[in-house]
Amino acid sequence: MDYQTITYAVEDGVAIITLARADKMNALTTQMRAEIAHAATQAGKDARVLVVTGEGRAFCSGQDLGDRADGASIDLERTLRDEYAPMLRAIVNCPIPTISAVNGPAAGAGANLALAADVVFAAESAYFMQAFSRIGLIPDAGGTYVLPRSMGTAKAMGAALFADKISARQADDWGMIWEAVPDAQFDAHWRAKAAQLATGPTVAYAGIKEVIRGSWNNDFEEQLTLEAQTQGTCGKSRDFKEGVLAFVEKRAATFEGR
Repeated sequence: MDYQTITYAVEDGVAIITLARADKMNALTTQMRAEIAHAATQAGKDARVLVVTGEGRAFCSGQDLGDRADGASIDLERTLRDEYAPMLRAIVNCPIPTISAVNGPAAGAGANLALAADVVFAAESAYFMQAFSRIGLIPDAGGTYVLPRSMGTAKAMGAALFADKISARQADDWGMIWEAVPDAQFDAHWRAKAAQLATGPTVAYAGIKEVIRGSWNNDFEEQLTLEAQTQGTCGKSRDFKEGVLAFVEKRAATFEGR
């Protein structure tokens, strides 16, 4: 695909999708959603970790309300089903670890795009906002799934009803994201963390994603079974053998990602 609204680059096992409509605060369009879905799927084949970030001063301001140049009304149900869902699935189901590097404001669907990643880093100057109720809508793009699971029903309800800005520091304190990072260190920090994952045990990372997500639908016995099955797969990997050998030899492991 010839990307027009994002950039996609792979280096040293790290795939980076950069939302590239800085003049529109990286607002999401039909084309951008398709490009993100395509690139996220490709990243699972090209790299060992995927990062999504934004160009300019914003991460993503959400839906571009001017996306329909002909003035036609937006069929929101169809848009969510046919455009947002494939994009979000491509990120959530990506077989490698995914990171959102939230460099600036993330609002509406942009906030929930960020939260679809496995790990979210945010610059301290960034904020998140479930802006939907301000225009008479409910949170979408997976927000109603992620928010109560990450920060509890009370905080999720307040965020959805009041549509207030949630600072990166608040999001960190509430468990909504993994880490808020001082602006001066933000770029170097997420890049270092991405590099760490890109040289790690990729099979184990895939297993971690599977078992943690699976825990929401399993009772204790079912989760024990899933853990055993997934650990069995990890135990057959070359990375497990290398990890044990490196431990015995008292050296750093060199993981191949298989």
